[in-house]
Amino acid sequence: MDFAPAPQLPAWLQAEMPFQRRIYRGGACAIHFVDEGAGPPVLLQHGNPTWSFLWRKVIRRLVAGGVRAIAPDLVGLGLSDKPGDAATHSLAFHAQQIEGLVRALQLERAMIVGQDWGGPVLGLVAARNPQLVRGAVFANTSLLAPRREGALSWFHRLAHMPLASSFLFRGLNFPMPVLHRVQGDPRSIGRLEKRAYRYPLRRARDRTAPLALARMVPTTLDHPSVEPLRQVEAWASSFSGPVRLVWGLADPIMGRSLKGMVRRFPAAAVIETQGGHFLQEEVPDALAEAILAVLAAGPA
Repeated sequence: MDFAPAPQLPAWLQAEMPFQRRIYRGGACAIHFVDEGAGPPVLLQHGNPTWSFLWRKVIRRLVAGGVRAIAPDLVGLGLSDKPGDAATHSLAFHAQQIEGLVRALQLERAMIVGQDWGGPVLGLVAARNPQLVRGAVFANTSLLAPRREGALSWFHRLAHMPLASSFLFRGLNFPMPVLHRVQGDPRSIGRLEKRAYRYPLRRARDRTAPLALARMVPTTLDHPSVEPLRQVEAWASSFSGPVRLVWGLADPIMGRSLKGMVRRFPAAAVIETQGGHFLQEEVPDALAEAILAVLAAGPA
């Protein structure tokens, strides 16, 4: 059997995520995912260091709008398997894992929604399966390949500091204690939210992925992420279906990436908000409305 029941959540977390959840075991690593509602399928992909909990507010609105919301946890995060070898993590690997889930679910003409690393991961799935995607929404992410070696954000500079990065990410569960600092409204990630984001990574041995994914950001033009990103950008350039961009302008990490995404999707409607990096916590209605609008626009 490729699918199994998902593990039970503690009562306080179950109250926040009262959704149908399953485990897919048909790939190299088991993937936990939410699969809630009935209707046209929408694939919601988070990034680093969050999990499907991030989409809970959006999922409620989509299900009420007659949508089937599918939100997988990337391998290494959430309730998915957590391999201990940092070398496991690459853009190509994560796309391959999500692609396996998509095929097992027999999804056809799905809509993709990606934030942070979720954008490139689903972009690479789309590049390999162009017939799959009927429309897309992207939020605080980038689908562009680097053309020169550029400056890294403070977060990604920290990830490349020897010894200090390991102590921060593994020992202190960084960046969980400071997630609120990348928000437009820091109160949008309070004690409950931080507790929920820490929950899957409460054991130090499970904290390989946040640092590994931070190091997936290209530092040179021969970085392993560059060639897959070129494939992603090529798909984005050729995609003719409806696209909307929902952006948190207060995001200190990806806020400035909007200009490049607008150049890549010049026909896309752009919804600018004062949200931060995890805009699912601050402006879930804007995201849900954009998704429903793309669905209403019809397939590519």
